[in-house]
Amino acid sequence: MARYLLPYPPEQFGTLPAGVSADEIAVWDGGGPPPEQRVLDGVEFYCLPYMRHAAAVALLPRLPALRTVQTLTAGVDDVLPHLPEGVTLQNARGLHDASTAELAVTLVLASLRGIPQFVRNQAGGVWDQRFRPALADRTVLIAGYGSIGAALEARLLPFECEIVRVARSARSAPLGPVHGLDELPALLPTADVVVLLVPLTEQTRHFADADFLARMKDGALLVNIARGAVVDTKALLAELEAGRISAALDVTDPEPLPADHPLWHAPNTLITPHVGGPSSAFLPRALRLLNAQLAAFSR
Repeated sequence: MARYLLPYPPEQFGTLPAGVSADEIAVWDGGGPPPEQRVLDGVEFYCLPYMRHAAAVALLPRLPALRTVQTLTAGVDDVLPHLPEGVTLQNARGLHDASTAELAVTLVLASLRGIPQFVRNQAGGVWDQRFRPALADRTVLIAGYGSIGAALEARLLPFECEIVRVARSARSAPLGPVHGLDELPALLPTADVVVLLVPLTEQTRHFADADFLARMKDGALLVNIARGAVVDTKALLAELEAGRISAALDVTDPEPLPADHPLWHAPNTLITPHVGGPSSAFLPRALRLLNAQLAAFSR
């Protein structure tokens, strides 16, 4: 029997934490058949393989000794419904800060400066020189100001833009005040760019609904790098097709986005296939996080 079920072999960690031995670790990356039941019977700590949660949660009922589930994602909305009673769920806060913030900046800059259209023009040999909006002197509202929001702010500040921070509750932060959600309706009309970073819960489902979108100023950009369902897709499509706002979406509802979905062809819309986390920054940070969590669990 194994005590730990992990997606990475012990040798990838370098030095294992005190109290954790390699012979206590079973390895399963979610890509093939799981270990035999006699191995699973002793598992107390289970790290879900990244990007394979659907297969991974199906294993939960087969782990009778389970005490802790560790995800390698910040969001856990797809795991919570499957979590056995009495089992602790730990997310990966901080793991994706760098990569997701980097993608958010990419989406903002690409959308404002018209990069998707330039790519299309290149394919057709079209030289179309014109003025485009800059990020400089713009107001960027971060809705859901947590660790990723702070990482995003750090990357945006050199672009000479103003940052407006919004979280569930008002508080102070090192770089300025964080507004509470109750202030959001009054803040939305002031923002040129709105970045969504709220977790998906029953309270935030369709967080960006028709009323939210209607409050955004004409010509504003909505960037969603949270979860697809925090945006009301039908309401967003109406605004995009009217040409009033633009969007850059790393996540969609539904997801994966069907090939015939109208979002693919909505005007002024840039779509990436949920790639905020999977980058070269992922593995070293995942191993550091998992090493720390294994040490804490062992203690």
